Amino acid sequence: MNAPTDPPFTAARQREVLAALRAFLPARCILADEEDTRPYECDGLAAYRQLPMLVLLPEDEAQVVAILVACRELRVPIVPRGAGTGLSGGAMPIADGVVLSTARLNRILAVDAHARTAVVQPGVRNLAISEAAAPHGLYYAPDPSSQIACTIGGNVAENAGGVHCLKYGLTVHNVLRVRMVGIDGDIIELGNAALDAPGFDLLAVFIGSEGMLGVVTEVTVKLVPKPPLARVIMASFDDIVKGGDAVTSVIAAGIIPAGLEMMDRTSSRMVEPFVKAGYDTDAAAILLCESDGIAEEVEEEIARMTAVLQRSGATAIAVSRDEAERMRFWSGRKNAFPAAGRISPDYYCMDGTIPRKQLSRVLLGIAAMEGKYGLRCANVFHAGDGNLHPLILFDGNREGEFLRAELFGAEILELCVEVGGTITGEHGVGIEKIDSMCAQFSAAEIAAFIGVKRAFDGAFLLNPNKAIPTLNRCAEFGKMRVQGGRLPFANLPRF
Repeated sequence: MNAPTDPPFTAARQREVLAALRAFLPARCILADEEDTRPYECDGLAAYRQLPMLVLLPEDEAQVVAILVACRELRVPIVPRGAGTGLSGGAMPIADGVVLSTARLNRILAVDAHARTAVVQPGVRNLAISEAAAPHGLYYAPDPSSQIACTIGGNVAENAGGVHCLKYGLTVHNVLRVRMVGIDGDIIELGNAALDAPGFDLLAVFIGSEGMLGVVTEVTVKLVPKPPLARVIMASFDDIVKGGDAVTSVIAAGIIPAGLEMMDRTSSRMVEPFVKAGYDTDAAAILLCESDGIAEEVEEEIARMTAVLQRSGATAIAVSRDEAERMRFWSGRKNAFPAAGRISPDYYCMDGTIPRKQLSRVLLGIAAMEGKYGLRCANVFHAGDGNLHPLILFDGNREGEFLRAELFGAEILELCVEVGGTITGEHGVGIEKIDSMCAQFSAAEIAAFIGVKRAFDGAFLLNPNKAIPTLNRCAEFGKMRVQGGRLPFANLPRF
């Protein structure tokens, strides 16, 4: 199941790199023994592992600069790493490379209640920003399910979202400025404290670049006022198609909920014994629709959404009566991933995005794939913005099951592209979806991505061989996109 993890580097190479780094890094900032580096061999996508040559834990920006300069001179690949909660292998080490962890850059530098901004280092946890802003009645809106552990640097790298991104946006919509270090050791600031900045929008290019363009050392985020009231509707449906169509109907009615999530029966039955959220485990699908704002606004929106859900065929509707019940309704959705361990030895979490109107078609397609691959799939997703998170359940101890899970996941992503969607929404590409990139993008588009990478990192040392496939790889994968009836590089052999 797992990639080989034997050291890919020679002892002589490790000694050479160690000697260069020890010239300016304290011993406490360098992990070299296998016992210490082994915990860094993978991120949340634990199926793929690689033992790093070294792990570096810089304590300030000057050390980050010095590390990048030294590694560039020695031609050492660098993998930036946050909390390691990513789910696409973006933080998996590179053979003969180092992992640069930003865990010790964990200070909240400033909270400006008047400007509604916070300046933080990359190792600050997502939830810690909201905790620091809470005394001012503010919070940081993007809330990935891993928000108690994931860090803002990783959120920037992956353009993380969360259950409230439908109304409040992804990371890219909530970050004003990023300070980063390039491969040459140059300190670069993208964006600024205002709402716009002159020149090309390189901030948007950098956010979601998966550590391939630079190492984040400081982030300025937007804070928003905490709504005085929030209530959530839990609606049950006896048919998953009705549930999917209800999502489209809510948005079509001109309502933008604070959150609009969907879970199928497998997910509800998986989660309910784990958190006791009060889910209807007989329902084919459950929708969670949240409204926030002042009391009058919330009551009106709840009434409008309830009417839409009833017209869409909801078999039961419950509305949270207080904050404790609201949090309990959400607890099931937030804990879907860990709850998967109750019913399956392993799970493979996919991440694709589709147009909302295609929800029913894709869900029916996934159901058909369950029979094809002989594996169950629990569907939980940010239904409001079409971001799917199918959890493919398998047993890695059974020969061939992980391979079937991978093929199952790849086919889901191809279906997402077929219906007008994309292969990721918030988890990134990493190593997991690099072949699926070939199914979505043309040779010219991939060449443009490589051009951006070259502009920032001409040495190709920052998280190399991730996210962007080579054209040869696409040809070998047999997924080079056809345009105008012409197949790019038709002379190359394909499987």
